[in-house]
Amino acid sequence: MKLTYETLTIGPMGNNVYLLADEDTKDCVIIDPGFLPKRQLGFIDQKGWKLKQIWVTHGHFDHTAGVKAISEAFDPPVPIAMHPESFDWAQQNPSDGMFGVSVDEVPRVDIPLHHGMWLGINPDGAEKVVEVRDVSGHNPGSVIFYCPELNAAFVGDAIFRESIGRTDFQGSDHELLLKNIREQIFSLSEEAVLLPGHMDPTTVGHEKRFNPFVRG
Repeated sequence: MKLTYETLTIGPMGNNVYLLADEDTKDCVIIDPGFLPKRQLGFIDQKGWKLKQIWVTHGHFDHTAGVKAISEAFDPPVPIAMHPESFDWAQQNPSDGMFGVSVDEVPRVDIPLHHGMWLGINPDGAEKVVEVRDVSGHNPGSVIFYCPELNAAFVGDAIFRESIGRTDFQGSDHELLLKNIREQIFSLSEEAVLLPGHMDPTTVGHEKRFNPFVRG
């Protein structure tokens, strides 16, 4: 297995959509497929990759807008992995009422995520490559996906370069987010790359030194 990832920055909110792929098998997963699902599907086709799963870090619409369309572009539909608390939050706070934006809601959860579980790119395969860590605070049930082979974590909106996710939404918890960043993200190596849902990548070491919200 040889892992690689690609980043697509798309949509009106500059969302980073990530694809994690096994270059040997050409199997891949897509993480937080937001706006413009046809562009994302076209990129996967261009790479010659085979989409096996959709992984969702949390329930905000800009990270889930393309989930339904991408899943249902295949027969059978591509499995969706999401924390049940994030899914429930999204069901109870639809995007048109919460944010004034109408998008397709996540239709179901096929793989319920929980803290400490391991995922493989192919859900039927034995090889697990990513650890799920609960970083609730920005959104209930928010998770990150840490890949030891790449020493990189797909962190959604938990943390950004010298900033953190907003906590003024329904269900957010500022102190819980800070606690989870310190315990679940800052416990990674200082060289670990953090791949956020918006803006540029950073590292654990950089955020420990320069992030004004959780420095130290």
